[in-house]
Amino acid sequence: MASPIRITGPLLDVLEELLAAYAAGDDDVHGWAIMKATRRSGPTIYGILDRLEDMGWIEGRWEIQENDQAGPRKRFYSLTPSGLAGVQVILRERRPGALRPTRPRHPGWQPAPRQAGAQ
Repeated sequence: MASPIRITGPLLDVLEELLAAYAAGDDDVHGWAIMKATRRSGPTIYGILDRLEDMGWIEGRWEIQENDQAGPRKRFYSLTPSGLAGVQVILRERRPGALRPTRPRHPGWQPAPRQAGAQ
């Protein structure tokens, strides 16, 4: 299992949010919600998400919008099985308190709408 090159505070924050979504039963969380929850900048969060996706720890997918929906599409992220295992190892070593079985959802958290046949 590949590990992130550097384990930083922002990385640990993102891993906690991804694990919290998984523990709460949410399949996906979008980058903006992670930014709000961690109070980290967009470039920091999206750089980490890109790195985790390249490692195969998370999968990202774009929101499917109807023609009448306003605003930019969101990109949703979910842990892969190898990502879940890696996150648990890192957080067990660096932030053991983050491994609670469940955690309440933070404001701004919303599951991705699913459509039949969507990837």
